[in-house]
Amino acid sequence: MSGRTEGGATERDLRKLSFAFLLVALITLLATPASAAKIDDQFRTWLSKDLWPEADAKGISRKTFDAAFDGVKPNLKLPDLVMPGKKATTPQKQHQAEFGSPGAYFAEKTVRAVTAGGRTHAAANARTIAAIEKRYGVPGEVLLAIWGRETGFGAAKMPYDAFEVLGTKAFMATRKDFFRTELMAALEIIERGLAPVGAMKSSWAGALGQPQFMPSSFLNHAVDFDEDGRVDIWNSVPDTLASIANYLVHYGWVKGRGWGFEVTVPEAVSCSLEGPDQGKRISEWADMGIKRVAARPFPARELKAEGFLLMPAGRNGPAFIVTPNFYVLKQYNTSDLYALFIGHGADRIANGDSNFSGRWGAVGGLHRSDIATLQRALEAEGHDVGSADGLPGFKTRRSIGKWQARNGRAATCFPDADLVTALK
Repeated sequence: MSGRTEGGATERDLRKLSFAFLLVALITLLATPASAAKIDDQFRTWLSKDLWPEADAKGISRKTFDAAFDGVKPNLKLPDLVMPGKKATTPQKQHQAEFGSPGAYFAEKTVRAVTAGGRTHAAANARTIAAIEKRYGVPGEVLLAIWGRETGFGAAKMPYDAFEVLGTKAFMATRKDFFRTELMAALEIIERGLAPVGAMKSSWAGALGQPQFMPSSFLNHAVDFDEDGRVDIWNSVPDTLASIANYLVHYGWVKGRGWGFEVTVPEAVSCSLEGPDQGKRISEWADMGIKRVAARPFPARELKAEGFLLMPAGRNGPAFIVTPNFYVLKQYNTSDLYALFIGHGADRIANGDSNFSGRWGAVGGLHRSDIATLQRALEAEGHDVGSADGLPGFKTRRSIGKWQARNGRAATCFPDADLVTALK
């Protein structure tokens, strides 16, 4: 889904399904039939006294508003909810959830489903994809990889009523303001006649259609590429693929550049040089001894262009020099692993199935709470870890590397049990 945070959560990667299902059990215990009925009443009061005045002020008609919420009740099985009158808490099981090896994200069965399906759909939609590439400059294999990853090329069902999901979350989620904005955008879609109420089917995070756009992204980026007079990201393949391309172009996709290259990084090059704020010309990285895998040279046209070091598992996995387009992919879902999956999947759609040359090490298994403790300890020593969320993004990884080097340790730029103990 477009618009998410590292580790999964501005929108659609709000999104850890295991977390969602753990919360279902908790909420079920809290929400007895009597309390659920009370919440229903509170929800209807909130709609009429709080949400409607804002919608009215923004030009939403009463007809649209009533149609959107006709029969809608809060869905108490959704994740990240806070019961009215309660304070947000971190469930114990989430607190103790393990952070797995980054390599698990690239399970061959998952990747191959996207790449094999991508090649099939590339052949079936060749003319459409060629036209989109010509207009937007985004390679078709990138669009196919995103489409496949998001909804299995449209096969994934969208079982939820978007107004039920967004209404529930705007009323009682931990991030009410975000969902309230998206709910207003969904109402605008209906008000402008861009989609009927009945078509507004979404994921459990409120993301719409085959590209999994949040409503604001639909308004800003969805396009009618098949020129049938309406934007249809639920049923139209041309509209779906072109909308993804338009989204990427909006966030700065550079025509003619790929996403990046797998490389080997010599020990003399610090893993703490990772990150989008530490770019160098690719020729400079090469002069430092960084080489493409399989003895392939960097393309001559890339040598003067900027590239960035990416080491998702620190020294415990494959390394990459990525282009600004990699960070455009992160705008779709702000996770390094997601963007790498899309880039890797796109390469395999275009060139055949071959895996990374580097191997993912046996890392992971720490509790997220342990990683968060480590992050807070690094912050106390003046390091910028991004946020103490239990997810080791690039700021955490490179801070670990700097701490290790300053303390006479081999810099791995990735959390482990020994490091957690040392920093507690």
